[in-house]
This record gives sequence, C-alpha cells and structure tokens, in this order.
Amino acid sequence: MKEIFKVNNKVEIFPQKYGWHFIRIPKSITTKLVHKADRGLIAINATVGMTSWDTSLLPMGDGTHFIALNAKVRKKEKIYLGDTIEIIFQLRL
Repeated sequence: MKEIFKVNNKVEIFPQKYGWHFIRIPKSITTKLVHKADRGLIAINATVGMTSWDTSLLPMGDGTHFIALNAKVRKKEKIYLGDTIEIIFQLRL
C-alpha cells in the first residue's frame, strides 16, 4: 500500500508576473521522497477537497519541494491566495 502524506499549509504565489500559486511541502517529507525524483520532479497524485489530479512535487531550489495549484483546481475548490489548505498526496508509480 502506498504511503499517504498530508500537508496543511498556506497558499503562496511566486512573485514574478503570472507566477504560480503553490503550497510548500515540508523538508521532513521531501527528504523521505527525494530518492524517487526524476530530474528533480517527484510524480504524485494530489487531492484537495473533492478534486484529485496527477502532478509532481517540484523543487524549490533550497532542498524542499512544492505543489503547484492550477487555476482549474483553485476555482473548483474555491482556493485563494493566503488560504491555509490541506493537501493529501501519494507517489504515482
């Protein structure tokens, strides 16, 4: 059975124009998963509320990772910048 990870964190946005909305993944989790990375990406299935999608943990450049929250997911789940959300994910094989 695949391990399930839960993260409660604040929705942030990268500061450049058209920056992605994202949620940071704690280093305690990414350290456990970094050996699964392919070119820095870790394939996962993520769930927020009733919405699930295939995505990847993306490297922040400081040894941690993040999950991007695309507009479709944000709209469907009514997620806004600054909200604290719970995201559940597991590795995608």
